[in-house]
Amino acid sequence: MRDLILKEPIVGSFNGITDDILLAWKQIRNPLVLPFLRIALIICGSMSAMTFIERVYMAIVILLVKLLRIKRYTKYKLEAAERQLETTKNYPMVLVQIPMYNEKEVYKLSISAVCGMHWPRDKLVVQVLDDSTDHAIRELVELECQRWATKGVNITYENRHNRNGYKAGALREGLSKTYVRDCQFVVIFDADFQPEQDYLMRTMPYLLTNDDLALVQARWRFVNADECLLTRLQEMSLDYHFGVEQEVGSSTCSFFGFNGTAGVWRIRALHDAGGWKDRTTVEDMDLAVRASLRGWKFLFVGDLSVKNELPSTFKAYRFQQHRWSCGPANLFRKMFKEIAYCERVSIWKKIHVLYAFFFVRKIVAHFVTFFFYCIVIPACVLVQDIPLPKFVAVYIPAIITVLNCVTTPRSMHLLIFWILFENVMSMHRVKATIIGLLEANRANEWVVTDKLGNALKQKANTSKSRTKKRFQFGDRIHLMEIFMGSFLLYCGIYDYTFGNDLFYVYLLFQASAFFIAGFGYVGTFVPH
Repeated sequence: MRDLILKEPIVGSFNGITDDILLAWKQIRNPLVLPFLRIALIICGSMSAMTFIERVYMAIVILLVKLLRIKRYTKYKLEAAERQLETTKNYPMVLVQIPMYNEKEVYKLSISAVCGMHWPRDKLVVQVLDDSTDHAIRELVELECQRWATKGVNITYENRHNRNGYKAGALREGLSKTYVRDCQFVVIFDADFQPEQDYLMRTMPYLLTNDDLALVQARWRFVNADECLLTRLQEMSLDYHFGVEQEVGSSTCSFFGFNGTAGVWRIRALHDAGGWKDRTTVEDMDLAVRASLRGWKFLFVGDLSVKNELPSTFKAYRFQQHRWSCGPANLFRKMFKEIAYCERVSIWKKIHVLYAFFFVRKIVAHFVTFFFYCIVIPACVLVQDIPLPKFVAVYIPAIITVLNCVTTPRSMHLLIFWILFENVMSMHRVKATIIGLLEANRANEWVVTDKLGNALKQKANTSKSRTKKRFQFGDRIHLMEIFMGSFLLYCGIYDYTFGNDLFYVYLLFQASAFFIAGFGYVGTFVPH
């Protein structure tokens, strides 16, 4: 087989189309394919080095932060600020916004958790921003708001009957209401977030004692992390994001991306930054960057967490990752010049935002994961004439992977699964990133991540009495994953048969991961 593909064709062994294919391969192999692969290998090696340096830098910073106990929020003397607030009773007016869209399964959880927070009733305004298109769900949410209003909670139900601007539009319109003019701070919780009762007491003192602070962000804690393998793998990625990326950004230059929920904003800072804009699907990151360019500081409180739900279906996770990958790339395109020419922030912060935050984490990391490990390495295995440096192809990604997973020690045994699944998802992230950079179709697509709440258990119990489940071919089959799995399987078999290394081990495992995703055996499957 190797002779047939890579060497001179044997006379008489092929005719017709086969001979034409082999002749075409011979003509393009040396002048086109080999130079292209060499250039691709150099580019991917450079991107790997960039990612490696950035991850090692963050590892060093977070190690110093942990060892020296210099987390930025520990400098603010929270306990003294809390005592002062309790003594003076000078509580500020706080607005809590809960944006939701057809959240039948979780709306009660978020509303009850927010209404149960410890804060003077006359200093708290709860605003439920319901963009639901389902009339029955709207009635349920409104009834829940009325129920809490009878208990003395200052809660209002707002329904726009449209989705103009999506979440950003709802938040912007909510702030324009006359009854929130006296509010100094706004807290945002997505519909599946359940804050603890002391959330405001553990965040507001920071803002009250530091006038240059615009945002206090809490980390996320996942109530369904053990639901399936998909949620466990998500937990590993998000724990690194909060435990390292957010902590490093907060401790070094007071900048990190707002996570869109579980955060408190100073309303004056929010308006100073230009308010909510719906020009990208990451309105939270957009606002954070603009506020940072205005000189405002952010604080990440890593020891304060808010419960929420991870998407447990592969379909919901893919839509979420499209938005989270496309939006930052599109925002990078829109704000590059504004950041580069801003005179109010230091050169160091510009470098951090443009290079580390946007370019390396939001673009390079996706590109190198997919093109290097799913395209270039398999292609080099087929061609054989281009040696793969093991330092770049094996050791660097191994170190990066270990650094990524140290924040979730309970899932270290899932390390291999995490690597393979991240490579599968990199295909969708690269596609979304390219769409965002080019501002092509789907650049502004917004699909709300489905939250199952307790619905899955209820459906599972109901389905026990059924003899059949409705199954549609398109529900499980994903052709892009199957195509990539077939390509990697061929490369793995070829390397096993003719190669001189062990890359086939990785290729066969990676092909299996693509096939598992391609045939829908990832996450929780909810039949129609």
